[in-house]
Amino acid sequence: MDKNNIIGFVLIALVLIGYSWYAKPSKEQERAQFVQDSIAQAKRQQAEQDAKTAAFNRQQAAKQKIAADTTALFHAALTGQAKDIVLKNSKVAITLSTKGATITKAIINNYKDNITEANHVTLFQGKDQSLTYTMAAKEINISTADLYFVPSNVTDSTVTFTATAAPGKTVTLAYRLGKDYMLHMQMAVKGMEGLFAPGTSTMDVNWKDKCRQQEKGFNFENRYATLTYHNVEGGTDKLSETSEKVDEDIEDSIDWVAFKNQFFSAVMIAKNNFQGHSLMTSIPQQKGSGYLKQYEAKMKTFFDPSGKTPSEFEFYFGPNDFRLLQKVEKESTFGHDLQMQRLVYLGWPLFRIINRWFTIYVFSWLSKWFPMGVVLILITLLLKVITYPMVKKSYMSSAKMRVLKPKLDEATKQYDKPEDAMQKQQAMMAEYAKYGVSPLSGCLPMLIQMPIWIAMFNFVPNAIELRGQSFLWMHDLSTYDPIIQWHSNIWLIGDHLSLTCILFCGAQIIYSWFTMQLQKDQMVGQQAEQMKAMQWMMYLMPLMFFFMFNDYSSGLNFYYFVSLIMSAGIMFVLRKTTNDEKLLAILEARYKENQANPQKKMKGMMARMQALQEMQQKQMEENRRRQEELKNKRNGKK
Repeated sequence: MDKNNIIGFVLIALVLIGYSWYAKPSKEQERAQFVQDSIAQAKRQQAEQDAKTAAFNRQQAAKQKIAADTTALFHAALTGQAKDIVLKNSKVAITLSTKGATITKAIINNYKDNITEANHVTLFQGKDQSLTYTMAAKEINISTADLYFVPSNVTDSTVTFTATAAPGKTVTLAYRLGKDYMLHMQMAVKGMEGLFAPGTSTMDVNWKDKCRQQEKGFNFENRYATLTYHNVEGGTDKLSETSEKVDEDIEDSIDWVAFKNQFFSAVMIAKNNFQGHSLMTSIPQQKGSGYLKQYEAKMKTFFDPSGKTPSEFEFYFGPNDFRLLQKVEKESTFGHDLQMQRLVYLGWPLFRIINRWFTIYVFSWLSKWFPMGVVLILITLLLKVITYPMVKKSYMSSAKMRVLKPKLDEATKQYDKPEDAMQKQQAMMAEYAKYGVSPLSGCLPMLIQMPIWIAMFNFVPNAIELRGQSFLWMHDLSTYDPIIQWHSNIWLIGDHLSLTCILFCGAQIIYSWFTMQLQKDQMVGQQAEQMKAMQWMMYLMPLMFFFMFNDYSSGLNFYYFVSLIMSAGIMFVLRKTTNDEKLLAILEARYKENQANPQKKMKGMMARMQALQEMQQKQMEENRRRQEELKNKRNGKK
């Protein structure tokens, strides 16, 4: 990118900013639009409320009719008193209500609630969550949410709920809690086959949940809270984390759906899958509400009216821990390849491979012996050791170009005009070729390191092992570490300043300055001018990083800080240990060897680049020759 390109991009940016400012509506227009939008929203909400009220009134009327008719189905089950039954083990406590026979509260033990400071995490409770099974009979819709069930077979790990429609006609939901986070459920009807239309084979499942905020950093946690589902054919997908999605049509069949926040999930698994065209909803909530998202899943799944084959479900209420999810999945009795570990997002395929087969193994092993902050330092050190040969190769390539700079200046000094750029480039490549130097040898190693940075960007925010872990001044490596906070939000900054983010950005400035000092000694002619124009962009990048990473976890910022400091240290040591005179002597000896063996040819990328440039030069000369011939013909006609 040359100076003209940079100026062009800046001008385009200024035009866009200027147009945005010019096209911005006035305060009066904004106020009028706000009033209009508010009225439209109020009308829409009123219409929705009216529809809900009408549906509720119809439902109540039907219930009253049934209640008045003592012979009606489920007459006795429509009234009663809700009681709680708690299934528990050392990992979770699941509360089920006799009203609806569904889960009303899920507590995950051994994890601290960072909002309430409790020693357990409450995934949901009360009206925040609801789950309804609806079976369409000939005369009425049987909804489990309307029924009061009678509990039996009650232990710490089991309970059976039964609702009686009439003598010999029942709906039964039987629960069994596993040894950790998996809850098994079977649902079946008995003696009710004649109540359903012939061919009935499905029932409706409607699951709702308001995802609670569990972490200190709302914005950061909200980025990783998403409704996720698993396709029967394999692979997971999710709704947008940032935009509102209402009744999103999922065309493919799925076998589980998860209401997920950053570190914990509620997952519902169907043995016979959920049919295609499920409707999924995810609505982001406002900061300060105590909630991240409002989730809803409307699905259809297998139902046997004869009662011979029950509808079976499994629920997972627990942490998003990669190894744990792999282990818990084996407890499933459905025989599906659920891939529940995909709830821990590890990035796109290349980055997922790095995290799946390197980072997780190393991280798990090191965490057995060291505190989490030390683990981050050791992983950084290990990655630097692995990439050191490539970094050294990249540096030595730069060092060779630096010591050859006087010779390049001399070889290209006659090409000082803009139209001589091609000849100048060819002269530089020819000079590099004489000494066996490839200016591109440093590019590939740096590109190889980038996937590691991006892989860690995906891994660290999803590593539940960092949650609640302190190191040095950082009280929780999974969230930001403020040195100062305030109550109102400032545009682009938020309501705090994160110390590790400041350190990361400061390290980025130091590293950028150091690398530019090394590079400017090897630039020739126009390259040196372009380097000067690029400097301000290099110093602007850390400022952009600050606005991006101020909300990110201190663990991620700390990793980047340590990584940059180590990189700068490596470059400093390489610079101090490189003897330019000896390096130049080695290149001179190689030059003499190439002179003595004129048949020796360039290889690899250098040879391809040289051939490409020669081809471009020939094309330019051919075009120039044709233009001269065309000009001469025109002059001859005149």
